[in-house]
Amino acid sequence: MNPTVGWISGFDLSTDSEAKVYDGSSGESYGDKAVALHICLPDDKIASLGIVNIFDIDEQDSKIEFPEDTLAVTKCLVNGKETFLADFIFENGINTQLPLVADYNGTYINVSIKSVSKENKTVDLYAPVFAGKEYRFAKPVSDYAKSFEEHLQGFKDLKPIFSCNCVLNYLYGKLDGKATPPFAGPVTFGEIAYQLLNQTLVYAVVLDK
Repeated sequence: MNPTVGWISGFDLSTDSEAKVYDGSSGESYGDKAVALHICLPDDKIASLGIVNIFDIDEQDSKIEFPEDTLAVTKCLVNGKETFLADFIFENGINTQLPLVADYNGTYINVSIKSVSKENKTVDLYAPVFAGKEYRFAKPVSDYAKSFEEHLQGFKDLKPIFSCNCVLNYLYGKLDGKATPPFAGPVTFGEIAYQLLNQTLVYAVVLDK
């Protein structure tokens, strides 16, 4: 009932740094909390959130399930058969720029791959996967940048009051120096639209009731 929108704080992945958030009223920093600004709207207005996600799935592709909620995967079930996710990725030549995708209450949500270790048979993720969900790797995108640009065409008349875009879209979509109208905002480690998202652009609009 209360739309929550924002982003995940980041850090330099080449260092041993830790992400922090800061309470502007006290100056305190935290590594395990969120900082929220609560905004009251006039009675005749309502906030609405949306996402831009260029990815889709093929229902015929391999179905991947996980035994527990986790950010670091070893074994999983692929079409009901236990296997190491890292082995599945290498053996099938999967492009790890493509996220895992699952249907969360009617909306496709991405989980991006952070790293894959062939030696340790581990796959680290930028967002958790959840037990009880069916995931598939996203269908290949022939031209990431062009696909992202084409998706934005459907939003050109929108008037967002806030937006942020995933750093992976920025990198894979070659957005350096490019505008993404009607959206303008930070490039982030992860996006929040009620929950943590990956490889999406998140926005908020204020509408008349």
